Amino acid sequence: MSRAVLVRPVLVRAVLAAAVLAASLTFALTRPAKLGLDLRGGSQIVLEAKDAPNARADAAAADRAAEVLGRRVDALGVAEASLTRSGARRIIVELPDVRDPSGAAAVLGRTAQLTVHHVRADVGAEPGKDERRLPDEDGTPLLLGPAVLTGDGVGSAGAGFDPESGAAWHVAVKFRGAGKAAWEKATARAACAAGDERRLAIVLDDRVISSPAVVPDVPCGTGITGGSTQITGDFSPERAKELAALVQGGSLPVPVEIVEQRIVGPTLGAAAIDASARAALAGIALTGLFIIAVYRLAGLLATVALAAYALISYGALVAVGATLTLPGLAGFVLAVGMAVDANVLAFERAREEYAGRPRRGPGRALATGFDRAWSAVADSAATTVLAAALLFVLASGPVRGFGVTLVLGVVCSLVSAMVVGRLLADLIVPRRFAARRPALTGIAGSGRLRARLDRMRPDVARWGRASIALCVLAAVLAGTGIAVRGLNLGVEFTGGRLVEYTTARPVPVDDARAAVAAAGFPRAVVQTSGGDGVSVRTGKLDDAQERRVRDALAERGGETTKRRDELIGPSLGKELRAKALLALGLALLAQLAYLAVRFRWTFATGTVVALLTDALLVVGAFAWLGRPVDGVFLAALLTVVGYSVNDSVVLFDRLRDLWTAKPREPVGRVAGRAILRTVPRTVNTGMGAVFVLAALALFGGDSLTDFAVALLIGIAAGTASSVLLAVPVAVELERFAGPPPDRSRPRPARRDPRDSGAVV
Repeated sequence: MSRAVLVRPVLVRAVLAAAVLAASLTFALTRPAKLGLDLRGGSQIVLEAKDAPNARADAAAADRAAEVLGRRVDALGVAEASLTRSGARRIIVELPDVRDPSGAAAVLGRTAQLTVHHVRADVGAEPGKDERRLPDEDGTPLLLGPAVLTGDGVGSAGAGFDPESGAAWHVAVKFRGAGKAAWEKATARAACAAGDERRLAIVLDDRVISSPAVVPDVPCGTGITGGSTQITGDFSPERAKELAALVQGGSLPVPVEIVEQRIVGPTLGAAAIDASARAALAGIALTGLFIIAVYRLAGLLATVALAAYALISYGALVAVGATLTLPGLAGFVLAVGMAVDANVLAFERAREEYAGRPRRGPGRALATGFDRAWSAVADSAATTVLAAALLFVLASGPVRGFGVTLVLGVVCSLVSAMVVGRLLADLIVPRRFAARRPALTGIAGSGRLRARLDRMRPDVARWGRASIALCVLAAVLAGTGIAVRGLNLGVEFTGGRLVEYTTARPVPVDDARAAVAAAGFPRAVVQTSGGDGVSVRTGKLDDAQERRVRDALAERGGETTKRRDELIGPSLGKELRAKALLALGLALLAQLAYLAVRFRWTFATGTVVALLTDALLVVGAFAWLGRPVDGVFLAALLTVVGYSVNDSVVLFDRLRDLWTAKPREPVGRVAGRAILRTVPRTVNTGMGAVFVLAALALFGGDSLTDFAVALLIGIAAGTASSVLLAVPVAVELERFAGPPPDRSRPRPARRDPRDSGAVV
């Protein structure tokens, strides 16, 4: 009976691991990843509905506008275009493979009512009450009668090519509802007229977009029946598609304004994918080698689980249909480095268990290590998910995709470590060959770092105030950088336009600045990167001015290609800045509330003080370095917040256990013992993340280097602040707190059926 109790969890984990891995492999092989525009290339246009004199831009109006815009996008003929609502008023239009969205933006932004009018004889008199005079598409003035048909009567329109009919490109229009009868009646009347009065003018935004004449073979008084018609003329393919889009789209219920426009060339996305793949492979290899060197057989099993994590997380990504963006790709690579954390926690706990009871063997010690690591693993996962959820709720675009990737990464890391990793440990470590060679397993022995710390015996009560003072000094230095140097806010937060070019030959930065200044923009921020890359950022730049800048750079660097173009309205930039501050503030409050419930309020306060300092250090470092603070930086900053909390959670989880066992012992001394037992885990996990981030910084190119640098700074700060700030602050606050943890409520122990009376 005891054997049945023992085997059942192993079988459950085996079945679950097999099911998860099989499903992940199936999804990975059968479904392609959905790439965002920053990886695939294309254009993104964000429109915002505005109030009109007779209509309010509420959610219902935005829904109707999205429907109209959807018809216009369909008529443009862009493959796999997507259109989504964002918030109450915004509509995001993504056009893959479209490199110049100016024409599409012009089509999408037209707002007036689509109407069809009879053309009347213009005898030179002033137009009547229901008449108006507008130039036709060739500039010839036309006198138009009252509207006989509106956009509501148009069902669909599409451009077509029919060389056999001699008409070549044309626009086929289908009517719906009352529009069928209205068109038949209008053409019946026009067929009885002569000259210009046989024409019907299609008007949009007070502009005649087409004024076709009824062909002679349409009977007078009968008109065009059947609910469809063709508009013919000397159309180019582009003109026919544009006209079809305008006719099909009809009218928008409220005006819309373009508040953001992004263009990403395919070469930038391909380079980012290639760089991230190299970084992932290098990071996994280095992390695996490091973990194997430290934990030997257990480390080898953790490396196998790490490879399983990569498969599981990718399978989950394609299964849920999440869009993989540039920050999301970086987050995926980063999560590979952090996924080993749960295994490291279990291994360090197992080392402690084996040191106390070596006769029980490394297999039982490792099983106990996984059990006792669970609370810290769960708390760390919960705090990271909190930060990622805030990203998803408050952010937009690529940063929001990073939040999705991070949540998937956390969930998949739990599965890979606590199911796959533990299953491997249960099946292999208890075997006779490993039990007879405990040193081979990596569980026997405390490790060099812990042995050195044991000799030091740190006393937080003695050096805690000095370390707090040191952290305060670092925070002041970071704040000075922000005050003196200021933040190099990206175009996402300031509004304006950022254009990145690739030149045929390298252009020195001074020459590039001179060229842009000569083009009329002496205040533009010009930077060079990668030898042939030039970026230009300025507050206001229309398409004609952008072409002037490109031509000026081409004179210095030869053929110049635009690979990225971002246009952000000033109102959107202010809103994104506000959301960034709100996301950080809510992250702090959420972490504080969660930790206050899970631990003591003193522990929660120490953690929040430490993570706030870490965030300040990262921002200050970027201020001193002059690096751009943009949406990708925001994703990195909130990841640093989650990482900092993870470190503190693991440390305070151990402090709570030790203090609960000996509540009369001074908290400073207990904290020193907790540091001794958790610092090896912190260092080993941090090294795993550093390997990945270093690879990302080396191979990731300019688009990912800033992300990696921000996280490298944050990980270094988070690793130090949990020991030098979070714990000392908590110890100082304990002077004003209530009694120590109640010894009568220890965490329940689990009895191992193989060990008579032994508690694990």
